[in-house]
Amino acid sequence: MPRKESRTFVDRTDTGRRLGHRLAGLRGQDVVVLGLPRGGVPVAFEVAKILGAPLDVIVVRKLGVPFRPEVAMGAVGEGGTRILDAHVLSQAHVTEEDLRTVETNERALLEERRTRYRHGRPRTDVDGRIVVVVDDGMATGSTARAACQVAKQLGAARVILAVPVAPASTVASFTEADAIVSLVAPRRFEAVSCYYNDFSTTEDDEVVKLLDAAARSRRGVDGGCPGPRQRQ
Repeated sequence: MPRKESRTFVDRTDTGRRLGHRLAGLRGQDVVVLGLPRGGVPVAFEVAKILGAPLDVIVVRKLGVPFRPEVAMGAVGEGGTRILDAHVLSQAHVTEEDLRTVETNERALLEERRTRYRHGRPRTDVDGRIVVVVDDGMATGSTARAACQVAKQLGAARVILAVPVAPASTVASFTEADAIVSLVAPRRFEAVSCYYNDFSTTEDDEVVKLLDAAARSRRGVDGGCPGPRQRQ
């Protein structure tokens, strides 16, 4: 594990600014920045600010095999999106009833989080736009993979995954995004937290405050008029 004084990043604000500058070529294009709650949102907030782009969350839930919930058999997202891993479903002999039960439970949790984070704001429409999916780091990449797939199902023209740190092997095998930007991609990877001086937990209240602040900023940019590209 790297010593604290030699760690790569100060905190999530630091990583967000660095990622934003790395992605600065996207400024002025039709971009939406989507943060993965909870830790990805402070990073995404800084990226969106630098790009002058709208910020939203992308809420996804893993569908775990009933008797081995740590094994993903798929994922669900907003807008009725669903991704299934046919190989896992077959190997685990998951029945339609099992799948339906797990999906119902996960969609209820997804809706609860969506409501908590957005405070009644509609989902930002990504159809035909460049989507930058942001997290505070990536290990296996399972959640990020699901998020990128969901973004594509929602109609994104191009999906870019942006993370401060990810193992080189995960970056090399990541095919769910059209491009991936990682500030650090070590071959000998420790936990994501090892690359931060401050990796304190991001609370739900902070996520809501950042999304509210970003929405207020966009209203100022758009002259107080609601954006035409939002959906429930």
